[in-house]
Amino acid sequence: MTELSRRTFLYGTGAAVGASALGVGTAVAAPETSGHNVHRDVVRDARMEWKRLPQNWGDSPFLANGFLGVQVYAGRNANELKLMLSHSEVQDQREHWEAAVGLSRLPIGYLTLQFAGAITAVDWTLDLWNAELTGSVTTTQGSATFTMLVHNSRSTFLASVKGEATWGFQPLESSTTRQIRRPADYTANPAPTLGTANGVSYAAQPLLAGGGYTTAWQTRNGRFAAHVAYTHPADTHTSDAIREVRQALAIPAEVLTSQHRRWWNAYFAKSLVSVPDKLVQRFYWLQLYKMAAATRNDAPVISEWGPWFPEQGNSWTAVWWNLNVQISYPLINGSNHHELDAVTTTLKRFEHNLELNVNPAYRDGNSYAICHPGDRTLRSGPRYCGVPGVAPNDHTGNLLWACHNVWLGYRHTMDKKILKDVLFPILTKAVNYYARFLVEGADGKLHLPETRSPEYANATDTTYDLSLIRWGVRTLLSIEENARWRDIANRLVPYHLGPNGALIGKDVSLNDSHRHFSHMLWFYPLRELTYDMPEHRDLINKTFDHWVSRRQAWAGYSYGAASAMASAMGRPEEALQFLRYFLDRKQVGTNAVLTENTFYREGGNLAIESPLMSGQAVLEMMVQSHNNVVRVFPSVSSTWADASISSLRTQGAFLVDASRSSGRTDWIKVHSEAGSPLLLEHGIAGDIDVRDTWGRRLDYKTRGSAIEIPLRRGQSAVVSRRGTRPDVSARDVKANGSSSRWGLP
Repeated sequence: MTELSRRTFLYGTGAAVGASALGVGTAVAAPETSGHNVHRDVVRDARMEWKRLPQNWGDSPFLANGFLGVQVYAGRNANELKLMLSHSEVQDQREHWEAAVGLSRLPIGYLTLQFAGAITAVDWTLDLWNAELTGSVTTTQGSATFTMLVHNSRSTFLASVKGEATWGFQPLESSTTRQIRRPADYTANPAPTLGTANGVSYAAQPLLAGGGYTTAWQTRNGRFAAHVAYTHPADTHTSDAIREVRQALAIPAEVLTSQHRRWWNAYFAKSLVSVPDKLVQRFYWLQLYKMAAATRNDAPVISEWGPWFPEQGNSWTAVWWNLNVQISYPLINGSNHHELDAVTTTLKRFEHNLELNVNPAYRDGNSYAICHPGDRTLRSGPRYCGVPGVAPNDHTGNLLWACHNVWLGYRHTMDKKILKDVLFPILTKAVNYYARFLVEGADGKLHLPETRSPEYANATDTTYDLSLIRWGVRTLLSIEENARWRDIANRLVPYHLGPNGALIGKDVSLNDSHRHFSHMLWFYPLRELTYDMPEHRDLINKTFDHWVSRRQAWAGYSYGAASAMASAMGRPEEALQFLRYFLDRKQVGTNAVLTENTFYREGGNLAIESPLMSGQAVLEMMVQSHNNVVRVFPSVSSTWADASISSLRTQGAFLVDASRSSGRTDWIKVHSEAGSPLLLEHGIAGDIDVRDTWGRRLDYKTRGSAIEIPLRRGQSAVVSRRGTRPDVSARDVKANGSSSRWGLP
């Protein structure tokens, strides 16, 4: 783990927004006192509560820092709590098997907290603002209180318990939990070695491939610490884990707590969203908490579990790049959290493995791809991405879609390092891999041989692949002119269309319910064709309406995507309906549902991406910024008369604050970090004033439904109704109804 990035984010000054691209954290300026209090109050209102004892990963509190994850729920007997440990780096290293088996995330084990009597009641609170779990446990023999956290920068679990209780640890077998395509000759790693050194207990788990991981723990003066260390191929994990526990307990508790809280408080103060539907508001803030708990720019990219091990339902043991990663990360852009951008740093750090994902016949030093499943270093074992027309599979577009995540990071920060050092070199080779398979047809157009539209069917000229190729070459051309890319952009075959809009591919229509929106990427999230282009509205309407008319096989992320698309189409009531259906924990598809702690269960398995996608759907209601236009409150339901946002980040590196009351927008403040031209659709009825933050009038021009304001780097504009001088402070708007808290309140 890179200590520098955490401390830079916490203590740095200035606006080094793009440093996250290469593993250096983003600086956080101290917020003003009043705004800080609003952020604190809003985030604390999103706390989860437990008045009943949780039973599993789907209803339990969760703690993490991008590396070490902990969940707390009922233990093996009535006297015990189980604290399941997991770590985003702990994986096998037998790459002669496919990644989900040979490079699989591995179980570690769980801590136990044993009480003298049987547990009869609990009263717990997960305070997001401080990322701490506090509460009490009542037993037949008395009660105990506790505080628990995963320290932000040390990746160490720290706890303090007042009352009679005993800590222990139970290791789990070091073996993949995936049964799909599990080789007959697969064997588990050796059993762990238990021991004690300098008063620290440990369970050392060797790997057959070399290295291993160790869990170390100790109680000292009423304080408890546990640490998981992983090394490969080195074999220092045991000494590393013991050292970290000893060091943590040597530092005063108040110092560690202060360090930990300072990072999380600054994190949450970077932006604000407040809406009157408090179920939605609390859910949104829980996703921001979950995102920072699950990933950082110096941590592994999100796998299906995040940093948590699901004791039941754990077939997805690696990183899935065919949608899951790509829809998890857009949330970091609008919420102003590029210190969490592990996609960009992963692609940069492990770029050398991208060619290994290409079939050996096409490894010419000029082609890249990503397969799924893969591991955190972009290895897939012996599996290769599909060869169009020869051995098609649904892996081929993964890297281009991941590059779109990187492009969004660039557009929201305007950091040219992202463009130069990551996006351009990797996107070039991702496009090159596709380009070698394009063939000229009798119509003079460039066609794509048979590929697979993810999770639906094989087809030639697959809409999914064509949309990614078209986005890729146009993005490259926006950076540098190239005759081959220009030819592809000009001659790539148009999408095949039918009476219900875009087809899956040539002669393949969408006839059944389809959870994946692969055939709609051109609309969302690529936004090649958008609703503000009137000539494309009919196609968008037909394709979207046909897709949403058949929801039997939808997954949770289908509802988040449908909500985001409805917002992009200016259908706010539908957008909210799709979002609320998912948040109301109604059954989705087969055995798929949002859980009590906002995790997501699909087919019994933990999958992290669907709730995060729904968090992004909330942002799509608040601000949009495609086609170089910043749109404020573009898709707010009429049931949300009030709303307040602060420092939401848009393309062009603008930070947007705004307020809505009584069903109309009152004011908007836009701060420019890059000096990009600002086109703003403000939505304020009637005449407006445009001033800087000192109250001086700014020049602007009307451009259709937008205004153009020539902001310089570091300059802000406040747009308000004519004659008003608004208070541009953030606020928590009043609730428009009652809603219970998440957890088991």
